[in-house]
Amino acid sequence: MQRVPSLKLLMGFEAAARLGNFSRAADELHLSQSAISHQIQQLEEQLGQPLFRRIGRGVELTVAGEVLQRSVQRSMETLRSGLGRIATYLDPGLVVLVCPAPLLHGWLQPRLDQLQQVLPDLCPLLSTDESARYVDEIDVDLTIGARPMQQAGLLELPFLQDEWVTVCATALAAKLDRVPRAKHHLHTGLICLEENLTSESTAPIFRAQLSAFRMSAIYDDQRLVLDAALRGRGIACLSRLVAQGSIDEDALTILDDYPRLPGMTWWISRVSGPSRSPIVEQMFEWLLAQGQEGNSGRGPEA
Repeated sequence: MQRVPSLKLLMGFEAAARLGNFSRAADELHLSQSAISHQIQQLEEQLGQPLFRRIGRGVELTVAGEVLQRSVQRSMETLRSGLGRIATYLDPGLVVLVCPAPLLHGWLQPRLDQLQQVLPDLCPLLSTDESARYVDEIDVDLTIGARPMQQAGLLELPFLQDEWVTVCATALAAKLDRVPRAKHHLHTGLICLEENLTSESTAPIFRAQLSAFRMSAIYDDQRLVLDAALRGRGIACLSRLVAQGSIDEDALTILDDYPRLPGMTWWISRVSGPSRSPIVEQMFEWLLAQGQEGNSGRGPEA
């Protein structure tokens, strides 16, 4: 296997090939022209191929040089892109939070402006990758999940108490309010989450209180149920936390005299000792405070 030349030699070659001149390449890399010439000579000796030929005061690539230039440029672009991504992770305000997508979409996303007003240096990296099951202070700082992670060294607290509520678009709610409850099913349909039709806790309401409604659509993602409800496609049984932002904005209305059921308890986790950065603990405490407000039934503070 041929030995890969050093990055120093390849950088000197790339600059000389791009600029067509050893002197300009030397200036760009803050080297002497003789150093660039020596690097090119070393590279040609390693590859056993001439890479440049002289033309006037400059140089042009040989066929071998053109082939190498294309490969080196692609590699340099990949390297620069990778270094750019690494720089993002060095931001002192970065906090990585893993959270289920529906909860992130419906509950946390509408609160991000508030959060960043309180912590202006914060740069949240919000992930829905629920396979990330460890808080390691490198890849994950905080997690929100449906159960404790039971990982040694974690502080894990019950965070948000959810419930299932029956909602619809506010315009549709106004329309339904003008007809008797017993005739609502004549004016709209039902949209639901597939798992709610089989869940022990929610399935009975579809077989009883909501059985008169025609099933308009069934989805496997609560965000799609939420979107359909916002579009006025029917009434929906949704996690209150998923719907909370739309309820706060008066885009959705919780229907009176319709089923409401207890939902799951969401847990929040971080390392039990000092975090790698104070801003991790500040975000954790802010989230806990928001959870307490939500559990007490009050809206989020501005």
